[in-house]
Formats: sequence, structure tokens, C-alpha cells
Amino acid sequence: MFIGEVIGNVWGVQKVKELDGKRLLLVRAIDPVTEKPIGEAMMAIDTVGAGPGSIVLVMDEGGSARSVLDSKTAPVRTIICGIVDSVSMKGRDKKFA
Repeated sequence: MFIGEVIGNVWGVQKVKELDGKRLLLVRAIDPVTEKPIGEAMMAIDTVGAGPGSIVLVMDEGGSARSVLDSKTAPVRTIICGIVDSVSMKGRDKKFA
């Protein structure tokens, strides 16, 4: 799992049936205190109503992502499973909401 920022939307005209009605978003891992980007962007399934600019909790493991979707066959690896309100780390607090 990691903390990331939603940086965009993904649209597709066709999806496998397990993803019907699910939003696809682009997320990029960030340092939770400085908000500096870490690594490249990746696509994730939204399950919490996040949108561009949201700071989110991202699960990047297929079995757990399918469990959240309650599907044993969904072709997913990365899923947004929470919106982050604040982080406390090394005596520093960072509020996002």
C-alpha cells in the first residue's frame, strides 16, 4: 500500500464486465509529508469516490484488490481503497482535507 495523489482520469469505451460501473483514475505515489511525487503514474480502480487532486490510500496487490471488489476473476492489480485526511509522521502532521 502507498499514499498517492490522483492526477487524472482514464476513459475506455470497452471494459471487462467485472469493471462495469467502476471509475479508472491515474495515481502517482507521493511522499506523504512533502507531497513530492515518487515514481511514475499508474492506473487504479476507484472504490471511494476520489477525483483529481485527492490524496488517497492505494493498494497495489492483485489478490487484495480483487477481494475489495468482491471478484475472484477481475483483471485488477491497483485499487484506491481510501481518501487520506491527514498523516502523522516523525513528529510532523500533514492535513489534506
